[in-house]
Amino acid sequence: MSDHEDTNNCCAVIVTEEEREWVKAALKTQYGLRQIVGKSKSICDIQKKIMRVTPYNANVLISGESGTGKELVARSIHYLGPRAGKPLITVNCGAIPENLFENELFGHVKGAFTDAASDQTGLVKAADGGTLFLDEIAAISPSTQAKLLRLLENSEYKPLGGSRTLKADIRITAATNEPLMDLVNSGAFREDLYYRLNVVYFHMPPLKERKEDIPLLVKHFVEKYAKKFNRPDMHVSSKSMKTFVAYPWKGNIRELENMIQNLIIMSKSSNLEITDIPLPDREPTSGLETFKVAKENAIINFEKTYLIQLLKEYKGDVAKAAAGSGKGRTALWNLIKKHNLQPKQFRLLFL
Repeated sequence: MSDHEDTNNCCAVIVTEEEREWVKAALKTQYGLRQIVGKSKSICDIQKKIMRVTPYNANVLISGESGTGKELVARSIHYLGPRAGKPLITVNCGAIPENLFENELFGHVKGAFTDAASDQTGLVKAADGGTLFLDEIAAISPSTQAKLLRLLENSEYKPLGGSRTLKADIRITAATNEPLMDLVNSGAFREDLYYRLNVVYFHMPPLKERKEDIPLLVKHFVEKYAKKFNRPDMHVSSKSMKTFVAYPWKGNIRELENMIQNLIIMSKSSNLEITDIPLPDREPTSGLETFKVAKENAIINFEKTYLIQLLKEYKGDVAKAAAGSGKGRTALWNLIKKHNLQPKQFRLLFL
C-alpha cells in the first residue's frame, strides 16, 4: 500500500450506527418537547399531538400569533421523528423578495437568467431527506403557490430554467400568523394548496390564554440566560412573578424571553425585583376609532376584498373585470395599483 493510500485511509471518518443513534438522541433532547414549556391543557394537548404525528411523513400546518412558538413545534416534529439525522431547513417566506423566492427555493441552472453563471441548488435540495419548514407561508405569491403545490402533490420540482424534473424526499411543515382560510376565501391563497398543507393542524395559543404557564416560562428563561450571561443564582421574587403573570404580553413568548434577557443583564443583584423590570408603559386606550378613521378603513377593506374577488372571477383580465364591475378600465387600474395587486398573479392561479 502506498503512502498516499495510507494518508487517505487515516483521514477517512467512519461514523458507526451507534454514533448516529447517539446524535439523534442528543438532537431529540435538545430540540424535542423540552423546548415547549408549559402545563396548561392547550400545551399538554399540543405535546401529545406532536408525539402522535412525528412518526408519519404527513404535512403539518401551524397557526398562531407571532412569538407563540410555532417554530418550536416544527423543530420538535422534525427532531423527534425518523428524519432527525437529516437537515431541517427553515425558510422565512416573508423575508425573501418575491422575484428571488423561487430561485432560493428551487435553485437554477446555468444560463437561466443574466447572472446565472453556473448551476445553483435551492433550499428544497438542501432539505433532501429531511424537513422544509416554510414560515409565514401566507406571503408567497400565486406563481410560487402553483409550483409548491406540484412539489407537495408529486414530490417533484424544476430549477429555474431547467427542463429536467427532479425528485424531492422532504417533509413539509408550514406556519402562518394569518388565517389562511380567509385568504383562500378572498382568492389570495390557493384552496388546493391550503388542503395539501393542512393535513395535520396545530394552533399555538397566545400567552394571555395560558397564564398558568408564565411562571414555568420565566423559570426556564432565567435558568437559560443566567447560564449564558454567567449570572448564577438569579431568581425572580414572588412579587415580580405576579407582575409577569398579570402583564398582557402582546408579543407573546418572544417578548417575555427578551424581557428576561434584559432583566438578567441590567439587574445589579441576583434577586430580580419588580423595580428592575422595565415593562413598557402600555396603558389601555379606547379601542373605538373615530368615525372618519373607521369609515376610511372600511372603504379600504371593501375595495381590496372586492378587487381580489373581481380579478379571481375574470382570471386577471382587467378589461373584462372593468366591464363586469361597471368601472372604466383606467379607474379600475388605479384601484388595482392603489392596493398593490398584480392581475397576472390571478391568471397563474388557474394554470
